[in-house]
Amino acid sequence: MREFVKLTASFKLDGEIPDIFSLYKQIVNELLDYASFKNISSFKKLKAERYYELREKYPNLPSHYIYTACQMACSIYKSFRKLKRKGKAKGDKPQFKKDVIMLDEKLFSLNLNNLFVSIATPNGRVKLKLIHRKYHERFRDWKVGQAWLIKKDYELFLNVVFSKDIEVEKPIDVIGVDVNENNVTIAKLNGFGKKVTREKVIRTVYFLKRRKIQSKIKVGKTRRKLLVKYSGRERNRILDIYHKAANWIVEEALETGSAITLENLKNIRKKIKYSKKMNGRLHRWSFRKLQLIIEYKAKLNGVPIIYVNARGTSSLCPICGAKLSPNGHRILKCKRCGLIADRDIIGAWNIRLRGLKQIDVASPVPAESLPMKTEGGKETKHHKMSSLLER
Repeated sequence: MREFVKLTASFKLDGEIPDIFSLYKQIVNELLDYASFKNISSFKKLKAERYYELREKYPNLPSHYIYTACQMACSIYKSFRKLKRKGKAKGDKPQFKKDVIMLDEKLFSLNLNNLFVSIATPNGRVKLKLIHRKYHERFRDWKVGQAWLIKKDYELFLNVVFSKDIEVEKPIDVIGVDVNENNVTIAKLNGFGKKVTREKVIRTVYFLKRRKIQSKIKVGKTRRKLLVKYSGRERNRILDIYHKAANWIVEEALETGSAITLENLKNIRKKIKYSKKMNGRLHRWSFRKLQLIIEYKAKLNGVPIIYVNARGTSSLCPICGAKLSPNGHRILKCKRCGLIADRDIIGAWNIRLRGLKQIDVASPVPAESLPMKTEGGKETKHHKMSSLLER
């Protein structure tokens, strides 16, 4: 079995390029005005109606800039129309304000051996040096796809999409992964594991810090600079935690030859009736980002990923299927079979069971017997957290 993996790498560019950002922005906005007036969301239709006209209007611009501008305009208009249906759109039509240019394979060529990129401009091709980082080396044998040229504070960056076919081994077992605000818990054949992330605490601290800045400094560059500074620190800290947690999960899967099972948490924010406080917490928690990092790291190492329904994973007994009752802080109890366990372990355990149902594995121990401990030759359904958690 093979998996098609896509990853985006960001390169900082050393050198200068003729200013085509303002021109590209103008073309995209022209296309957005036309798409809004005609209600066109189809790339083929927009290209058929405006491509040749724009080619004549901008004869010195390489033609593929018009082509990618049509792609970008359609993508922006589709998103705007979706937001408008939900009543979240601002204004009557979308506007493109960012210094971003979409490049296809005709507009740039990347050389990772000599560390330069050649970009087509109205004045001919321009070579720019790539600022090399260690993680870029992995992409030397990958296929190069689309790219985005980005200008940030007078600095140039190139975001390139790489793709590769990875051979995925058939798993012999399944690991269940329960992603929470403060930890990541896994359930495997021989026990459980938990990695504390403290994401909730970190995000709350930075949220309060930003709110304090906003209340003390009303307007100006200082306010914006401080907000950007602390937002960047928060993002870097969270990403570091996510990558460490993902590496730990993938290592566990490789050691046991297991597939990784994750919850399908799509639309979780819409399904829960929550207060204003909970609303803020859920929107600060980027659970999907962690899942995507786990997914791409798993695929790079040939580990299969399974998504299962998240309904009831933290509220149903994994032994008998009965509804669990609260029994103290984050502890749940089953009144039917007597199971007592932490809700994170219950969640990871149920996720593993659902993963086992979706994949044909030769697990030497039935999934239902996972948490059982024997005392004097007899099975017991009660278990102590300290003995099962591998911190």
